[in-house]
Amino acid sequence: MIKNKRLEHTTKGAALTDLILTIFEANGRLLRFGDDMGRDLSITAARWQVMGAVERKPKTVAQIARDFELTRQGVLWVVRALTREGFVESVDNPHHRRAKLVRQTAKGQATHKIISRRQIHWINGLGEIFKLSEVNIATAVVKSLSEAIKIDDRSFSDA
Repeated sequence: MIKNKRLEHTTKGAALTDLILTIFEANGRLLRFGDDMGRDLSITAARWQVMGAVERKPKTVAQIARDFELTRQGVLWVVRALTREGFVESVDNPHHRRAKLVRQTAKGQATHKIISRRQIHWINGLGEIFKLSEVNIATAVVKSLSEAIKIDDRSFSDA
């Protein structure tokens, strides 16, 4: 007779699970806050992210998706909405005939500037709650976690 062995987290596994769940919660709050911050400008957090991706130089939909680990289809959906509303436009790509570049329009630049100023004002105030050393440690841990996930290519099973 084989007993079902109950699989349990190690201490580090439990701690990392708690960290990941906390990141999920914070991400949800950040997205909601981003949506609220840009609502009067017709900018959601997703739209703001795409506009920020092409702030300095035009990029293809695939490049934007890779930069943020998003799906091309999801980015394309946001780009189409931003294009319809005049925030971005597609331009010819000298390196590829079919993959157009996405760039901000004058309206997009002005809107991105407004929402970026709001974010700076908000984040500077929020930053007063934390010690710089705490923020730097948290950033380093989350970056390390992200890199570890990126290189962990093992397959999953119910073993």
